[in-house]
Amino acid sequence: MRIGIDARMYGKAQSGIGNYIKQITDKIFELDKDNDYYIFLLEPQFSQYQEPHKNIHKVKVSAPWYSYGEQINFLIDLLKYRLDLVHFPNFNAPLLYPFKRVTTIHDITPKFFPGHKQKSFWHKWAYNLTVKTSLALSSKIIAISKWTKTDIVKYFNKKQAKIEITYLGIEPQFQVIENYAKIKEVKDKYNITKPYLFFVGVWRNHKNIEGLVRGFEIIKNHGEFDIQLVIAGQADPAYPNIQKTIDDSSFKNDIITPGFVANDDLPFLYNGAALFVLPSFYEGFGLIGLEAMACGLPVVSANSTCLPEIYSEAATYFNPKNVKEMAEKITETLKNFALQAELKNKGFEQIKKYSWEKTASQTLQIYKKILGQ
Repeated sequence: MRIGIDARMYGKAQSGIGNYIKQITDKIFELDKDNDYYIFLLEPQFSQYQEPHKNIHKVKVSAPWYSYGEQINFLIDLLKYRLDLVHFPNFNAPLLYPFKRVTTIHDITPKFFPGHKQKSFWHKWAYNLTVKTSLALSSKIIAISKWTKTDIVKYFNKKQAKIEITYLGIEPQFQVIENYAKIKEVKDKYNITKPYLFFVGVWRNHKNIEGLVRGFEIIKNHGEFDIQLVIAGQADPAYPNIQKTIDDSSFKNDIITPGFVANDDLPFLYNGAALFVLPSFYEGFGLIGLEAMACGLPVVSANSTCLPEIYSEAATYFNPKNVKEMAEKITETLKNFALQAELKNKGFEQIKKYSWEKTASQTLQIYKKILGQ
């Protein structure tokens, strides 16, 4: 059989979808030597990609994601190869593609937090049309959490039987590191001079970074802890309210914003932190909390959307709309060393439930089910 994978986001920096594509293709291509795979890539990833075996064929395309070319040029590219199945790793796909497809939905965040580019009636209409059409045309839909599956059923009226859940995995570099000199070196690189709370993610409104800053201010005003707050991730000029909240903070000198942190440094920042705090209003999976757990870092999380499902008893929770409660939960955890040890141990157990090998195996089984193999 000939299976296509839309890998135009492959390896895109700061993209969870880009990492998802890389991880599942790496693992599926190890598992399946029988089917032929056609992996559709943009430059420079096309030139950099090395096919792992003879059944893998890379195809160069030019239509970026979320573009008009995606609907026409990419459609033509797909039709050339007479594929038996195409996996679209996100809802954005050629709506006129007439053959078998499987679509992964990571979350439906734009429905609740449309962002600066999607606030108009036109953009909201286009988003809903694209998602509804992609889901309607899919033989199977992959959701990355039960919460996302529930949202798909509720807001897009899809039958539960059509939706399969495949949880995500954790990369092996996220682990406990005992090279304290290297941890200090990375902390020094980013001007971290005190014990710190850590967050990493995109700077968008659904991440509730403003709430995190306000919670941090409450903790600092109480004066019990001389700590810093490290907010990693690239600042987004489309959301100036986040940077303004940081700049206006009376504790801005203790708020470190290192920008985009490379994967080589990220495990060291997890390992060096006192706590990981995830204040999001909405998440489709919350992988960063599992990465923190894998590094032995206690997690204090919002109790929103999928997060209690994914973390279970391995995190302590707060209402993300209540910054006072957030500050209280962080303070309680900082004070309670027994709780920190308990969260650390429960975190090590919780991460055993998730692996990219399992994600890929389940995804491959979905392909085979659709193809009748």
